[in-house]
Amino acid sequence: MQSSLSYGDRPIDYFVNESPNLSSKLRIHVHPNGVVEVEAPAEACQDRISAAVRRRARWISKQLDAAEEARSYSLPREYISGETHFYIGRRYRLRVTEDSSNPSAVLLKGGRIEVICRLADPAAVRRRLNEWYRGRAEDYFERRLAAVASRISWLEENPQLKLVAMKKQWGSCAPNGTIHLNPWLIRAPTECIDYVITHELCHLREHNHSKKYYEILGHHYPNWRHVKARLDGMAELILAC
Repeated sequence: MQSSLSYGDRPIDYFVNESPNLSSKLRIHVHPNGVVEVEAPAEACQDRISAAVRRRARWISKQLDAAEEARSYSLPREYISGETHFYIGRRYRLRVTEDSSNPSAVLLKGGRIEVICRLADPAAVRRRLNEWYRGRAEDYFERRLAAVASRISWLEENPQLKLVAMKKQWGSCAPNGTIHLNPWLIRAPTECIDYVITHELCHLREHNHSKKYYEILGHHYPNWRHVKARLDGMAELILAC
């Protein structure tokens, strides 16, 4: 359900997701792409939702300003020290170190990702960093696939997993049952990674996006709508390579 209201001269458009995890309170999220989401219990009426959004309108407006500013600084990537990069949902500052005496490497240190290159050329930094992301993604996705699959009783064995870089998709399920995941998904929070894996595993039972499919997805990941909105809200930031 979509709706809108005005805060001063600013229109605020928002959409509502019914959340099975909420019993009384409403939650308001402003995603990095500027989308405003309201998580609400199933019994919440439109008047109550509108009143809650209006009470938080000042906060929402500030969050929209912050999201717009963050996008302006994050894109496009230049692969130089000081940039913000993501890894499993956290923001890290990039530090580029030129060192011709040691092998190239990528190190995760506290709140930063350090890329050590023989030549601190942006193209070389980008290539080395993306190789590191792929290596991390392969290992992490295999572990998350095992964890998610263990909770699906009808799944007899874990499917094969392959990494495929995609510009607009997070994953796909091939006709032979192979699960394809976008390596850049490693930049997203764990709950988003688990959602994408669950989404694709459910296609092993129902190979479409029918009502039956969404019933299966809802059974295995009840809060999928909110998590999908969170992931889609980060897409512009985490798919930029």
